Amino acid sequence: MGGAAVDDGPTGVKAPDGGWGWAVLFGCFVITGFSYAFPKAVSVFFKELIREFGVGYSDTAWISSILLAMLYGSGPLCSVLVNRFGCRPVMMVGGLFASLGMILASFATNIIHIYLSTGVITGLGLALNFQPSLIMLNRYFSEKRPLANGLAAAGSPVALCCLSPLGQALQYKYGWRGGFLILGGLLLNCCACGALMRPLIAPKKSEEDQEAAKSVEEKPKPKKLLDFSVFKDRGFLIYTVAAAIMVLGLFVPPVFVVSYAKELGNEDTKSALLLTILGFIDIFARPTCGIIAGLKWVRPRCVYFFSFAMIFNGVTDIIGSMSKDYGSLVVYCIFFGISYGMVGALQFEVLMAIVGTEKFSSAIGLVLLVEAVAVLVGPPGAGRLLDATKVYMYVFLLAGCEVVLSALVLCICNLLFIKKKPQEPDSSAKMEMAVMETEMEQLNKAHQDENETGGSKGEAQSDKVQEMQQSNQAETSEKLEEGPQKPPTTETETNKDEEGITADSVDPEKVSKELTKTNGCVVEPESSL
Repeated sequence: MGGAAVDDGPTGVKAPDGGWGWAVLFGCFVITGFSYAFPKAVSVFFKELIREFGVGYSDTAWISSILLAMLYGSGPLCSVLVNRFGCRPVMMVGGLFASLGMILASFATNIIHIYLSTGVITGLGLALNFQPSLIMLNRYFSEKRPLANGLAAAGSPVALCCLSPLGQALQYKYGWRGGFLILGGLLLNCCACGALMRPLIAPKKSEEDQEAAKSVEEKPKPKKLLDFSVFKDRGFLIYTVAAAIMVLGLFVPPVFVVSYAKELGNEDTKSALLLTILGFIDIFARPTCGIIAGLKWVRPRCVYFFSFAMIFNGVTDIIGSMSKDYGSLVVYCIFFGISYGMVGALQFEVLMAIVGTEKFSSAIGLVLLVEAVAVLVGPPGAGRLLDATKVYMYVFLLAGCEVVLSALVLCICNLLFIKKKPQEPDSSAKMEMAVMETEMEQLNKAHQDENETGGSKGEAQSDKVQEMQQSNQAETSEKLEEGPQKPPTTETETNKDEEGITADSVDPEKVSKELTKTNGCVVEPESSL
């Protein structure tokens, strides 16, 4: 869980970390922007819908809630479709659904029609785009994946800064019906982004490799449409629980910060500027966090970096709850934008690192399903707390404590329950050790054989060997410094040749060992101690 999973994907193709992957990154950037910003951008039309259908603000707020619920709750369905048909077809169909929902909503005659069209159909279409785009991004990037995730996540604040003013301009000029129709046409760009998701193609194999693969693969295993085996992974279970707790409080402050500023006596436009500040900081925080997460020292510890980001976010909420004027709220939004961007850039990067490429399509669907429940419970629960206490400080305190709790769960459980595998020596080191052991065994065996067959000669030659030892050690050191020379014809080396050992075929270390053999015992040279 603490490091990236080594996985080349289900097709066995290594991630290119560039090339067409940058086009995939651009498509993921646009899709992420639409998915997260669109539910908030639709809220621009709520006043017109209240006037048109005679409903309350809480009734229109269900539109955004249903959109988010479909975006998160349809995760398992997206996983099944992606595993069955692939990312590109699912995304192109999803783009059609997203556009169709907004076009149908422009002809709505009551609020229920908008629930079904904008909430269900458009929400399902965005879900069918969001999840496959992350899957494709994971397959195209490996070494540069943290940076890619950070850049893709930056699409959310960028789109929010663009879609909200665009929605206001469309409402002013064309009304809510014309605005819905134009936004429906704008969502057709999801189909173009889906077309960018070109699947990775495995390199062509030679005929011998193909025959070998056929002989090995007798019966191909059926592909699982939804892989529940991820629940056997402790890292995935810990991440899912922590993410569910985090979502309870993560989205609460952006919903209530504007109302909090109005409660302190600030104007509407001045209060709304806080969200602009938050989004502007968020744009730069996400790519920067992606760059930091990709550093050599940080990436193996991305889980702990994610925990730090959540603690940073939660502590910011707790301190921001004590704000008493507009200036302190501006400072709070700056730090919240930084921490919020860090969490947004890291949440899916950590999940990819835990489960790997092959199981990511199933894992993200199951995680989003769990988060869907938390999304529906978190903001309404904070609203009920506000209705009961009439104090905004308690809302921000609750949100901060929930996010800090999720960080502690992730960090502590990772330390206690995730065992790290000990580092194994490299294959080259293993080979070198094996060769050295083999040489030592052969040398000792040769010495033993010589001692058994030539025991009588050992006593007669012991004095001669002792005299040879000092002189030949000096010669050996000179040979190592000067390099290979012509075979010497000294009396010492002639005696060695008679024993079956030549200067060219024996290493200096072996020569020293041979020369230090006395009375049937092998004495290691000083250089080996």
